[in-house]
Amino acid sequence: MKMRHLAVAFLILGLAVSLPAPAFSQAKADTIKIGVFLPMTGGVAAYGQGSWQGIQVARDMKPTILGKKVELVLVDDKSDKIEAANAVTRLVEKEKAVAIIGSSISGNTMAGGPIAEKAGVPVVSPTATNPLVTQGKKYIFRVCFIDPFQGEMAAKYAYETLKKRRAALIIDKAQDYCVGLADFFEKSFTKLGGQIVSKTYCQTGDKDFTAQISAIKAKNPDVLYMPNYYTEVALSMKQAKDLGLNIPVISGDGAQDKALLDIGKQYVEGLMFTGHFEKEAATTPLAKKFIPVYEKKFGKVGTFDVMGADAYFVLADAIERAKSTEGAKIRAALANTKNFKGISGTINIGEDGNAVKSLVIVQVRGGDFRYVATVDPPGAKPEPKKAAPKMK
Repeated sequence: MKMRHLAVAFLILGLAVSLPAPAFSQAKADTIKIGVFLPMTGGVAAYGQGSWQGIQVARDMKPTILGKKVELVLVDDKSDKIEAANAVTRLVEKEKAVAIIGSSISGNTMAGGPIAEKAGVPVVSPTATNPLVTQGKKYIFRVCFIDPFQGEMAAKYAYETLKKRRAALIIDKAQDYCVGLADFFEKSFTKLGGQIVSKTYCQTGDKDFTAQISAIKAKNPDVLYMPNYYTEVALSMKQAKDLGLNIPVISGDGAQDKALLDIGKQYVEGLMFTGHFEKEAATTPLAKKFIPVYEKKFGKVGTFDVMGADAYFVLADAIERAKSTEGAKIRAALANTKNFKGISGTINIGEDGNAVKSLVIVQVRGGDFRYVATVDPPGAKPEPKKAAPKMK
């Protein structure tokens, strides 16, 4: 009896081996898998959640590449560098993604990028602005401007437009992005003739900034630069106003999230920052198509939503121009991206992986983000600029 059961088992096994591959194997052959690693939870979860929504809408608008359906595989990097490295390892080794989008912040992108670099898998970051993200890398790209540009433009705006001469800084020393951006601002502001009268530090997750603000107030600055993420910026501004420090505040693109308004409420009124996108300045055909589709599904469009979508569209365009899903060919196409009319503006990417593009000056007015001006990179054709509002 046992021999009979054994014979049947071998017969079934033989049939299984000889049968055609199941349907899911065929589906995989008709799919292009793109990995995504973003901070969906943790200290900068708002960035990741916005980027992911933008990526999903972009994929819905362009669901196929090279005639194949796009499959997105999302891994949460939890706003943590170690988790970011783990996420990229999974996307490269287990998921076999042909390319990867991520992460939202520089530190996490620098943690995960080398893993993809070693495997020859291209990475496109929506918003990692630190120059070190792509330095010495062949497979790491971004669709955003870099910090030397925005640090310099923030300094010029403070010195030339606002006519400020004495700047104070609060810097989140736990974030590569914040430290680097502060350095670029300081070098540009002092080169212009300004003075840094106070430099203080905080750390991601801090809630009490009274010591820093008291030290700053004693130095009598006329402008405060805080190149930190939205939570720390919002809390710092509230406490600054409570302590009577009523001077203009400028920040970087890390402040440009709707969560800033939710946390800071009336206390962030008047904040100025260098940003990637503002709806009032969106003029490209892709922007005009994307924004209504996005807002119908998720509500008001934000910067990280747009930058996530731009990363997807630029990557999709590169794969189509490469006519291949081979990493080296996608990489070469990404490096040759010229005059791509993205949602956030015209994007040019060079061999160094960096995007050359404009930025916008944005101010919080009436409880919302309002466009002030567009600043073009050197050599670009100037765009019409609106006059900056007067600061109190």
